[in-house]
Amino acid sequence: MNSIRRLSSQNSFERAFLAATAGFTLISLVLAAGAHAQAPAPPSGQSNAPVQLIAVPAEVPPDATRYTFLIAGNKAGLMAVWTTPDGARHNFFAFNDRGRGPSILTRMVLDSAGIPARIDATGNDYYKGPVEEHFRIEGQPLHASWSNKAEKGEKQLAAPAFYVPIDATLGSELAAALLSAPGGRLALLPEGEARIERVLDRPVESGGKKHTATLYEVSGLSFTPESVWLDEGHNFLAGGSDWAVLIREGAEAAWPALLEAQKARASARGEEVARTLAHRPAGKVLIEHARLFDSETMQVRDGMSVLVSGNRIEAVAADGILPRSPGAEVIDAKGKMLLPGLWDMHVHLGDWDDGLLHIAAGVTTVRDMANDIDHLNDLRVKFDHGTLIGPRIIMAGFIDGRGPYQGPSKVFADTREEALADIERYKSLGYEQIKVYSSLKPELVSYIAEQAHARGLRLSGHVPAFMTAEQFVRAGADEIQHMNFIFLNFFFDKVQDTRTPARFTTVAELAAGLDLNSQRVRDFVNLLRERHTVSDPTVSVFEEMFVSRRGVMAPGLAPVASRLPAQVRRSALTGGLPVPEGKDQLYRDSFQAMLNMLKLFHDSGITIVAGTDSLAGFTLHRELENYVAAGIPAPEVLQIATLGGARVMKHDGERGSIAAGKLADMILVDGDPTARISDIRRVVTVIKDGTVYDAGAVYAALGVRPAVARGN
Repeated sequence: MNSIRRLSSQNSFERAFLAATAGFTLISLVLAAGAHAQAPAPPSGQSNAPVQLIAVPAEVPPDATRYTFLIAGNKAGLMAVWTTPDGARHNFFAFNDRGRGPSILTRMVLDSAGIPARIDATGNDYYKGPVEEHFRIEGQPLHASWSNKAEKGEKQLAAPAFYVPIDATLGSELAAALLSAPGGRLALLPEGEARIERVLDRPVESGGKKHTATLYEVSGLSFTPESVWLDEGHNFLAGGSDWAVLIREGAEAAWPALLEAQKARASARGEEVARTLAHRPAGKVLIEHARLFDSETMQVRDGMSVLVSGNRIEAVAADGILPRSPGAEVIDAKGKMLLPGLWDMHVHLGDWDDGLLHIAAGVTTVRDMANDIDHLNDLRVKFDHGTLIGPRIIMAGFIDGRGPYQGPSKVFADTREEALADIERYKSLGYEQIKVYSSLKPELVSYIAEQAHARGLRLSGHVPAFMTAEQFVRAGADEIQHMNFIFLNFFFDKVQDTRTPARFTTVAELAAGLDLNSQRVRDFVNLLRERHTVSDPTVSVFEEMFVSRRGVMAPGLAPVASRLPAQVRRSALTGGLPVPEGKDQLYRDSFQAMLNMLKLFHDSGITIVAGTDSLAGFTLHRELENYVAAGIPAPEVLQIATLGGARVMKHDGERGSIAAGKLADMILVDGDPTARISDIRRVVTVIKDGTVYDAGAVYAALGVRPAVARGN
């Protein structure tokens, strides 16, 4: 589930569970971020909004087995499963998320081994694009053929193989087939292999009947094994984690206990990886012969040495000056560049393997822009203690308003009293920022800004619906997330309700035509500069949306596609927004307009932070490449991604540059990203809090091949 979740082309943190509707084979693949079925009472005594109605097709029989889909404890959709007299298995899956969401009807025929011989799926995907997926295995010798929105392929088979759909919804079929297969292994189509492991049993009650729920882990679909709960008959029971869950109707009360058992297993796996891959030097570490990137001056200093003692940088000097203390470990950095650890200023951490992806990519600090409070705190504590491998975490607390388009959250505020209670709770938990969302009442923004600032918290977010970016800034916002909200400031006469996909499609249609030299644009840019408003543009998200096309490798992952696990790589072919006929170039031009706006911000002195809101690690590299493509010099881009983030969050006294007394967060790169920004993809060694990691070994634990050495 994680890989498909992370590779989505959706904007903002709904990616954590929605992208999986682009292709899940266990139903749990849709649930990468998960949620408690019976969520704890939301802060401030808030209540959850009622579920949006789902149109259920007439062919769904009354006696179908039904499942509830919950997001942050709110009922958002359903799945129904049934078998017709001809033996065919059917399911219908749909959910409603602020007017978006899939509605997919799947029919499949299984062979005697439980492997699909035929799959047919129709309906619509998350952004209402048409779904038409078909698969067949037939003939002798066996011939497999498939077609979907990203692929059209065929293959001769020596033995049956399990097709992994792009859109069609499967439940427990893969797990059940694996349990019947020799050695618990099956070849996958179009490529790869899946394996299954039985983990543990837990008692559950559903509809007044007692069952035994068994947790299985399926490998070969993602970076790490995927979890799925089955009943005694190997039928799907539940799947999910801390954000969303799909669970059999009537068993919702069992989910918190199942989730805790699942998380304990995942944590144990992550802790074993950490024990294997984290190297904590017994003494000092001396890095010699480095080309050091000075993020303060944006200059490169050749022939430099850095001495690390514990988790601090003790000294920085030219080679030959720092003595080798007895027992010190020496890292020869000849031919490599030493930089401060990278900062990703817009993430939504999912499972523990997100931490590995960040560290392997050289990201030593992230700012989480909305998450389950308990889940995020658990990760932060374990990353800080080294129990799990992961970056330092800066926490931003999320607040939205209730309503039909509310964000997938447990934290809402429709009154000043509720907003204040939320702010005070976040402050007490160590959060440093408040992030508001699209359904918040505009009249609450200035009050939230005032109260957040009084407690030393920054305020940022989506520009709430029925409010312009200019009004948002004047109301006290310190930062605006996502470049689309900058453009929407100038299209307020076209769309005011930005809670729906209009916040994407309007920009795709109109951004290319906005005159960036107009007085209106210049006045807005001047306002941002005068108010010291920060931009978190996440332009790579919009490259995925506006430029990615079905059947073509997503541009952000094309440079690393060959390194990714087979099924992860495949999920990057599903494309972005549906493009109306004749508007292909317009959408591409609108993305270029975003890059042009980014360059205007840079030239005008607007502070930019590098954030991704997408696949951990790899997307930050793409974000930096896009900044250079926009015309920002590579050394300045590297400063944005290191010291720049630290300055914005007021952590530059401890991090963001390589200097005596600062925390030992550094990366060694095989190349020169100041001359070729794409060399930032060639991280070979990462030091975070004084702990040393071999980036290639961390990637290997995720099934990712290391970057090819320079010159090979």
